[in-house]
Amino acid sequence: MSLIVIVGAGPGMGLEIARVFGRTGFTVALVARNQAKLSSLTEQLKSEGIDAHGFTADLLDEESIATAFTQIRATLGTVDVLEFSAADATLPAAGVLDVTPANLQPQLDFYFSAIHVVRQVVDDMIAAKAGTIIVTTGGGSINPTPSFANINIASAGLRNWVLNLHNVLAEHGVYAAHLAINAWIGSGQPGTSAAEIAPTYLELHEKRSDADPRYPAAPM
Repeated sequence: MSLIVIVGAGPGMGLEIARVFGRTGFTVALVARNQAKLSSLTEQLKSEGIDAHGFTADLLDEESIATAFTQIRATLGTVDVLEFSAADATLPAAGVLDVTPANLQPQLDFYFSAIHVVRQVVDDMIAAKAGTIIVTTGGGSINPTPSFANINIASAGLRNWVLNLHNVLAEHGVYAAHLAINAWIGSGQPGTSAAEIAPTYLELHEKRSDADPRYPAAPM
């Protein structure tokens, strides 16, 4: 049975991505910092017939990430799909004229934790000549918004790295993509619910063609 690991899992996108993949037969591993949240999510998924497991990790702690993935491999085997869509609403945004090293560094540290996460699976995927890596950020990674300038700097850098990752991994049979979501998830506007967006991830995994997709698909 194939395994998807969802990093930064929560009751919104993480849960809906788990549902989409789980309904196709994937085993689901959820990674988040809060054990109580993980327990709630996994129990909810299990009640829907999905084989779900929770693993705690602090994404700002490389050792904590490594420990979680060691547990995942020991319990569930190697990872077929890795999805990273972590966010930290406690980190304040800074406008373009207010960006400083002090308010930029936490954004860089948080977003670039994706690099530590990817390193946990990429060697196994190269060896297997198979695998999918999808990293999610907001639309500002492509079209920056002045009021979120520090976030945009970090997310644009992460997007750049993922696209380079795709260029290197494609020849090894591994698909890497950066998905920019240019929508306020849960705003109530058509097409902005997590349940509406989540099937995009399965489509990307199955088609394995676009390294730089956007949601919605229309140009930003």
